[in-house]
Amino acid sequence: MDDCIIIGAGPAGLTAAIYLARFHLSIRLFDSGDSRAALIPRTHNHAGYPEGIAGRDLLARMLAQAEQYGAVREQVEVTGLRVLDDGFGVRIGEREVAARSVLLATGVVNHRPDMPDALHGEALQRGLVRYCPICDGYEVTDRKIAVIGTGGHGAREALFLRGYSADVTLIAPDAEHQIEEEHEGELDAAGIKRVDGPCGNYAIEGDSIAFDTSHGRLAFDTLYPALGSRIRSKLAVMAGARAAEDGCLEVDDHQRTSIPGLFAAGDVAKGLDQISHAMGEAGVAATTIRNMLAEQRPIRR
Repeated sequence: MDDCIIIGAGPAGLTAAIYLARFHLSIRLFDSGDSRAALIPRTHNHAGYPEGIAGRDLLARMLAQAEQYGAVREQVEVTGLRVLDDGFGVRIGEREVAARSVLLATGVVNHRPDMPDALHGEALQRGLVRYCPICDGYEVTDRKIAVIGTGGHGAREALFLRGYSADVTLIAPDAEHQIEEEHEGELDAAGIKRVDGPCGNYAIEGDSIAFDTSHGRLAFDTLYPALGSRIRSKLAVMAGARAAEDGCLEVDDHQRTSIPGLFAAGDVAKGLDQISHAMGEAGVAATTIRNMLAEQRPIRR
């Protein structure tokens, strides 16, 4: 039986793997290969990289560091998780692997606008589609920005981006905007334009992202989808862990879920959805796992 199984190899999972391997624990790292961090063309918020670093390059460096201490990443999809008398059973296809503890670092999946994968990929790489204004709002300073969304979530994202540009338009994805009066006043005061939906027929036109709206075809320097996300907490919920209404796993200050021995770090737990924050949570979780296991059975070399 392994000491810990880590599910997910994004920034949180890889940070935990580095810590746990350096604690001389036996670990497995299972990953489906679709970390959201891999989609980042270049992050400039990560300390230590003044010129920025591509998400894939950052993940590759972190994996190499974990492997240096003996961690092994297996690219598989975990399909089940259950509580055993002395730990957990993790289901992968037809086999089940047992561990004394489990750390979930499965992240989230952004809801995308309705555009072909190839177009979405090119637009993302060129900065014409962006998902994290906290991460890259600086890069769109004084640019023409569209936010696809409505309601409180869309309004808050548009207002956040107003701190970077005076040219922000909030566009409803499907029909008329559904925005509370409170947010209507804030949007008006900020000078944020609003366009009802539907919108679609996306295309890259020159250096712009263009699409059809109820006001005709519009083009922008960059587009932020504010369409929410799917939290990858299904495995933990299946095992009986508590989650908030939005799907984020409930954890305490040490990243412990409601199930003893089951931990969560990164975007799957409610937080800031930032690489640095996910890494910090993973460090806390890994250290807590080490101390918990040592209390059960002293770690000796």
